[in-house]
Amino acid sequence: MSQKPALLPSVLQSKCPNCRKGKMFRQSSIFPLGKMLEMPDRCAHCGQKMEIEPGFYYGTGYVSYGLSIALTVFNLIWFALFFGIRFSDNSIFWFMGVNVAIVLLMQPVLMRYARVIYLYIFVKYGSYEHEVPTETPQVTQEPQVV
Repeated sequence: MSQKPALLPSVLQSKCPNCRKGKMFRQSSIFPLGKMLEMPDRCAHCGQKMEIEPGFYYGTGYVSYGLSIALTVFNLIWFALFFGIRFSDNSIFWFMGVNVAIVLLMQPVLMRYARVIYLYIFVKYGSYEHEVPTETPQVTQEPQVV
């Protein structure tokens, strides 16, 4: 029996939540931006569906919003530590400008990780067993009595 892959590296590498081996996206890079969210229909390794139902990924907006807020809090902490934030010298406005720029530049990455996290919420490790086709039983007909 193989060892269960760790959760955090699997999320960061955008691996399938069911087997944590197959890739969730067709391309490993976010470029070109028009194709950054393209996903296969099923995991190439285990067969897990990537879109559980139509419109499944509409909920990723909430996850992306949470990631953007977390990034903003992180930016606030490092900016306050390095530069300080005060109204007297307008550094709060410098922070807001820097933060907006960073969040906008990171948005494609945040959108991708929002999909990964959202699918990990709904699909547990090892929950989908790849269906192995079984032999169809041969039906024999009994002779008919007239």
